[in-house]
Amino acid sequence: MFRFLFRSFKSKVDDMSFWEHVDELRVYLIRTVIAILVFSIVAFFFKGFIFDTIILGPKNADFVTYKVLCRIGDLMNVKTLCIEKFSLNLINIELAGQFRYHLVISLVAGLILAFPFFAWQLWLFIKPALNNKELTYARGMVFYISGLFITGVMFGYYVIVPLVVNFLATYELSSQIQNQITVGSYISSVSVLSLSMGLVFELPVLVYFLSKIGMLAPKFLRKYRKHAIVIIFIIAGFITPSTDMFSQTLVALPLWMLYEISIFICKKVYKEKQEPVE
Repeated sequence: MFRFLFRSFKSKVDDMSFWEHVDELRVYLIRTVIAILVFSIVAFFFKGFIFDTIILGPKNADFVTYKVLCRIGDLMNVKTLCIEKFSLNLINIELAGQFRYHLVISLVAGLILAFPFFAWQLWLFIKPALNNKELTYARGMVFYISGLFITGVMFGYYVIVPLVVNFLATYELSSQIQNQITVGSYISSVSVLSLSMGLVFELPVLVYFLSKIGMLAPKFLRKYRKHAIVIIFIIAGFITPSTDMFSQTLVALPLWMLYEISIFICKKVYKEKQEPVE
């Protein structure tokens, strides 16, 4: 992909060498790092809201996702969806543990908040490599990249995290074993699941670029659509290991939609490549 970009840059800006492009990319990356640090510092001073309301929210039975699932369970007469009693006690076993995880969560918050700025800087770097027609089709790319990432993070936090936390926190091998979950284990689970879904939701953007450089064709995606759907539902089954299909579908449906959107995007890019470039 980088060869494709630098080859395009060379045809667009002949007076810049390969290392000059690398140096320009370094400037954009430095700006992004500064933005992440600024947002991280801001998040550091909102410790109470970030931890008590956001990070620790899914460990309590009054979390909004549990309330919504319980309401849906009442309407559909599915009692397994209703989580009446659920509480998770966290412990800290390191002297500097709480301060260290304060820094970690501040950094994660900085990454999420600065992501739109990162997408903008990435767009400024790639923009010179595009011709007029490609610029027209790529209009709003920063909005789409940022929107998909934020949507994925929200989906991970409000859907994936509560289901996973509830299942793993209440799962037991024996009644003689008591769960004592460290704050580090809990925070890493919430952070990784949320950020992972943010990256997963970038699938349409990834498909767009892979299709653009000829590494992906719509025929391939359509051929393995059934396999992808099966894999999606298997993954959803592991995330929501309950007996009801509603929870599993709740997780699988957005991922399936992303795959279908990716097929549509790939097909559109493939058709554009067949037309003469101005």
